[in-house]
Amino acid sequence: MVRPMLKRLVCNSLSIAGRSQNNQLRRLNIHEYQGVELMSRYGINVPKGVAVSSAEEIRKNIQSVFPNEKELVVKSQILAGGRGLGTFKNGLKGGVHIVKVDEVENVAGKMLGQVLVTKQTGPQGKVVSKVYLCEKLSLVNEMYFAITLDRKTAGPIIIACSKGGTSIEDLAEKFPDMIIKVPIDVFQGITDEDAAKVVDGLGLKCADRDNSIGQVKKLYELFCKSDCTLLEINPIAETSDNELVAADAKLNFDDNAAFRQKEIFSLRDPTQEDPREVAAAKADLNYIGLDGEIGCMVNGAGLAMATMDIIKLHGGTPANFLDVGGNASEGQVVEAFKILTSDEKVKAILVNIFGGIMRCDVIASGIVNAAKQVSLKVPVVVRLEGTNVDQGKRILRESGMTLITAEDLDDAAEKAVKASSPS
Repeated sequence: MVRPMLKRLVCNSLSIAGRSQNNQLRRLNIHEYQGVELMSRYGINVPKGVAVSSAEEIRKNIQSVFPNEKELVVKSQILAGGRGLGTFKNGLKGGVHIVKVDEVENVAGKMLGQVLVTKQTGPQGKVVSKVYLCEKLSLVNEMYFAITLDRKTAGPIIIACSKGGTSIEDLAEKFPDMIIKVPIDVFQGITDEDAAKVVDGLGLKCADRDNSIGQVKKLYELFCKSDCTLLEINPIAETSDNELVAADAKLNFDDNAAFRQKEIFSLRDPTQEDPREVAAAKADLNYIGLDGEIGCMVNGAGLAMATMDIIKLHGGTPANFLDVGGNASEGQVVEAFKILTSDEKVKAILVNIFGGIMRCDVIASGIVNAAKQVSLKVPVVVRLEGTNVDQGKRILRESGMTLITAEDLDDAAEKAVKASSPS
């Protein structure tokens, strides 16, 4: 998932593919500690660190990994940005702290198992299951670095800024001339000249220029060989030892490459994803959770979008995008209903099926079986049309279920909005 700030920054002058919504797996997102480990395999300079999930692991690793450190950086690990400025629901301010070694266990203990709310998580926040303990680096200069994909140049593009460690979006708005963009020829690969443009744009103060050019080329190698859609480091920094170091790691990967990146995709953390979307993915359903009150089950993405639009037109808001596809089984329909009814915000369900490949009788049987397996406590509006529509309507009619039928999409949306209102 492309970070919203980066997406908007690039879109100011370049067309970038991406979404900023937490949705069903489109681009694999991994934790910072996992990204750091991957970077180290490619020879990229990263701080020494270890991920822990318990007090026992904290004590053990402080002794074995950081025996001589006086201070450590404690970073909460969630799949969302803005951790440093986030707030835990237990009252702890900030998901990133620099603390003395003897305070690490106490601070990390206040993070583990707790919910961290940031500007990217929404008010529900995300549970911190691991914290990342890192050595405290002596940074003398913080910058910004990212590689992503650009439609306009049909290849990767490197984005860099001589200032980093803060919102790149704010920097781009205040100091647009500081942002440099270096498109890379996807066939030729990154050249020394390309890497030099990036390094010069970073405005190094003390790090060796040639070594830094080498680091940029290694980052590009990682981006390509791992099928990344985004590699973002904020900050990439110079240390007092005159090294260019990746002090952060944000990596996304193209899920179309899962078949050849099995090790990377094994790092997926479903606990950080919407459980409804995880369940939908297992059932091979196309589902995206939204914030409305009308659950939608439709066959076909175009019809699903039209259904959501017409719900809005009638004054309602869709609770989801759910496309069961053109060849869904009865079992998938049952799973779809389970997912819809698991959303406490849903006050009504609208089923809108146009039977082409999908048969109306299959949908009808799925609805009936779902009603037997889940407790349908909300009104269900059904509009069926197309293949085997008469059989489908008969199945629903003979089921004994209390359903609201509709003749067309407009009628269905109007009835769903009315059924969802408290009055």
